[in-house]
Amino acid sequence: MASRIRLEDRECPLSTTVEHVGEWWTLLILHDTFDGYTRFDQFQENLGISSSMLTTRLKTLVAAGLLERRPYQANPVRHEYVLTELGRSLRPVILALAAWGNSRLAPPERSMILVDAQSGEEVEPVVVDARTGRRLDDSNAYVFTAGPAAGDAMRARYAPASTTAPNPARTA
Repeated sequence: MASRIRLEDRECPLSTTVEHVGEWWTLLILHDTFDGYTRFDQFQENLGISSSMLTTRLKTLVAAGLLERRPYQANPVRHEYVLTELGRSLRPVILALAAWGNSRLAPPERSMILVDAQSGEEVEPVVVDARTGRRLDDSNAYVFTAGPAAGDAMRARYAPASTTAPNPARTA
C-alpha cells in the first residue's frame, strides 16, 4: 500500500500513527483482538471482510509490530495473530474512540458499552495527563510545541504564536 503521509508530515507522530492504524479494517481487527479473536477465520466471520483484504491488513499489522503471527496447527499449518505489547498499548486509544462514538448517541442507541469488569457499571473513559491527572480535552490548557527532534517545518509550525493572531494549529 502506498504511503499517504506527506513528506513534511513524516516527523509528525499523528501522521505516522494514522499510517499504521488509521485504516477502517485495521481498527476493527484491533478491536476484535482486544475481544480475544486471534484466528483468520474468526476475523473474517465477525467482520465480513474479504480474504485478500484481511490478509493484507494482518500482514500490515504484523509488519508494524502490533500483532505477532504464531503457528497453532502443524498440518496444515495455520497461524493465529496475537497482540504484541505495542499492540496492547493501543487499547486505551481504541476505548477512547469507542467512547467518543457512544457520547454522540443516546444511551438506548448504544450497541456496545464499556463497563467495570467487577461491578458491571458503565464507565466513561477520559484521557488525562499521567502526571497531574488533569483532563486533556481542554483545548485552551494544552498545546503542541516543537520537540527536540523537530525539523525546520515542525519548528515553523509550532513557533510561538504572534500577539496579533492565534495559531489554531497549535491546540490539541
